Amino acid sequence: MCGIAGVIHRDGEADIGQEMVQMLQAMKHRGPDSTGYALYAPPTEGIVIRFKLADANDARDFEFGERLERHRNEVEARLGKIGATVERMEGDTEYAFRARVRYTGDIKALADYLEDVPGCEVLSIGTSLEIVKDIGDAETVAGMYHLGGFRGTHAIGHVRMATESDVDISGAHPYWAYPFSDVAVVHNGQLTNYFHWKRRLERSGHRFQSECDSEIIAVYLAEKMAAGASLESAMKQSLDDLDGVFTYVAVTSDSLGVAKDEMAAKPLVLFESENLVVLASEEMAIRAIIDHEIDTYDPYEGQVLVWSR
Repeated sequence: MCGIAGVIHRDGEADIGQEMVQMLQAMKHRGPDSTGYALYAPPTEGIVIRFKLADANDARDFEFGERLERHRNEVEARLGKIGATVERMEGDTEYAFRARVRYTGDIKALADYLEDVPGCEVLSIGTSLEIVKDIGDAETVAGMYHLGGFRGTHAIGHVRMATESDVDISGAHPYWAYPFSDVAVVHNGQLTNYFHWKRRLERSGHRFQSECDSEIIAVYLAEKMAAGASLESAMKQSLDDLDGVFTYVAVTSDSLGVAKDEMAAKPLVLFESENLVVLASEEMAIRAIIDHEIDTYDPYEGQVLVWSR
């Protein structure tokens, strides 16, 4: 079933970490297996990398901590070899890590280079974007990664009920549009031409970290935007190119957009004011962070809506 949510503050920063926790926890019944967040803060110097070296459900042998620390040191040593400086940041777990890196080279080469370290999977690289996802409900994951105090401008989130893949971090959403900086997607539904687009994008030189169709959408949009399209025009084109029943939310460093296929079978409701847009699979998630009377509405079938800061 799954549940998706998004929020954008168009005029400044807010406690978006806590807002997303409350929204996703309100939809826990839609996806108890894993929870994920794509959080956006104003750009700072350098880029932020989120990566994992193991999964929450991996066997904890007696070398687990020592081995992962060794591999983390190897990641940092590799960054040093290419002239990047590394600053460790709060928000680590036993197996997933966060670092600010001063690096100006090619992001794809950087991600591929780091993933040569055993067990390393880069979850996101961005000047604004950070992706956090793990097994458990919204409050559990937020507590593990200290997300309650995260301040930023916009965010999306996902609660997952696993139906076709393992319950692990790699199968959790959102997905970063590897290797494009600061683009991410959450999605409720199914693409019926998934394999067509996966092969087509792979022929263009892209590779994928999962078998999830949400990742296809993210890379599809990012490729269009890299060729000069706006987020809105890329999303509108996706309604012609992507077949299936779906509602998805896409984010960039300064925008948030939603698209519904022409059947509009997957639910989404939204609230919009002058400076705030909040959307979710269920209205109860919106009301979890807005404590006054509001009017909400559903996007039409085949509609694309985009809001920018």
